[in-house]
Amino acid sequence: MDNVEATTKVIERMAAAMEENRKYLTKLDSEIGDGDHGNNMRRGFAAALERLGDTRPSSPADVLKAVAMALIGKVGGAAGPLYGTAFLRASTALSNADVGPQDAAGALEAALGGVKQRGKAEVGDKTILDALTPAVEAAKEAATADGATVAAVFRAAAEAAEKGAESTVPLTARKGRASYLGARAEGHRDPGATSTHLLLDAAARALEGAG
Repeated sequence: MDNVEATTKVIERMAAAMEENRKYLTKLDSEIGDGDHGNNMRRGFAAALERLGDTRPSSPADVLKAVAMALIGKVGGAAGPLYGTAFLRASTALSNADVGPQDAAGALEAALGGVKQRGKAEVGDKTILDALTPAVEAAKEAATADGATVAAVFRAAAEAAEKGAESTVPLTARKGRASYLGARAEGHRDPGATSTHLLLDAAARALEGAG
């Protein structure tokens, strides 16, 4: 499998994860947000697959850029600009056609930088960053391990993101629609942090060849 095909498989698995978890993400968002996160993410990744079919990308960076454009154009609310920026920054970070563990971790770190700049949030604000920040740290550590693989980098990132998403449950939201609820947002899992975990887990599964 070449790198373009592998990256496309990752996006296909991400799209499937958003389809499978649409109702779950919508439920989470209905508790502390607009209730549209699941539908928006499904629509965005469906558009990404359509764009990939139309553009025939020639590198992993091209794949991620196509996804970024689709998400920015099709996903409403804050998620579109945030995830779109994440994929765009990741695409810019991938200068090589061959993507190794260090490249993968670097792309995730670039994505994190884009989300930070766009969202102006910090860890603890009950946002995507609560999952993505520990995911990047875990990815960077996994990339330096003996016998590191891109799949292992994403698996480490996904596991850290899951813990990060769970850590949002007791938090008071300080950004986004949920911040209007004050203490009433406590006890609810952040939908953006949750979708971040689901996307990273989907990437890891695709690279591991899991069913």
